[in-house]
Amino acid sequence: MRDFDDSTLWEASDFNVVRQTSPTSGFARLDGPTTLSSALLAELGHRRIGGGLSPDPLEVAAACMRQREAALLFLQCDGLVWPVTLFPEHHLYHSPRDLAHASLAGLALARVLDVEPPGVRAPGPWMREGAGHVDHYRPLRPMLWSLALNGPRAALLPEIAGPRAYRALRNPADEGFAVSGALGSAVDRLRRETVSLRTICEWPGMSAERAGRLLNALYLVSGLLATQTHPAAGAPPTSAWGRLGGGQRRQ
Repeated sequence: MRDFDDSTLWEASDFNVVRQTSPTSGFARLDGPTTLSSALLAELGHRRIGGGLSPDPLEVAAACMRQREAALLFLQCDGLVWPVTLFPEHHLYHSPRDLAHASLAGLALARVLDVEPPGVRAPGPWMREGAGHVDHYRPLRPMLWSLALNGPRAALLPEIAGPRAYRALRNPADEGFAVSGALGSAVDRLRRETVSLRTICEWPGMSAERAGRLLNALYLVSGLLATQTHPAAGAPPTSAWGRLGGGQRRQ
């Protein structure tokens, strides 16, 4: 395997050949834990498809965020494998290249190939051995925002699906997240009103997919209140809205 700090990403075919001959990527070279926590493994286990890890990058990232546990995700995007280490406690991620440089078409088809313990340490004042290049650490929330709006998942994450009502806790534009057009108008209304998924889908310019993506994005950047006790929280939506409870890829 190449060095973790190499700015050149692997071809997916090369990565797969190496993984067939080695049980790990070779990145677990630190003195810290050599396995993920049982809590995170249990969450990831609930999301397995056909006996393997869920390929949905948003679900895997959401699990890491909830457990507040660092993890290394091997993300296939644009025919390349991106080693992306999430540091939820520090609101950072580490990658040889910024995922902002991935194409929208690549993000739409992104999938997780594997998850390992982090191969680099979180940055700190010491920045000693085990920490990656300083310029490879990037803000985590903008990446999660982009992945939610442009990635393969069109369905609501399980943690916020079902009979709930939703409200935006703050304006994501104030944190530099891109919100314009129908999404911007929906955020403005969500900051004033607590409403159901069905109601959001019926707003001008919105749809089942747009509503699901927006709510996922707000949730992952800690900007969403999803409650089951508000009067607006009714029975799970059906028909076009119900498809947000399943499925993963845009059609």
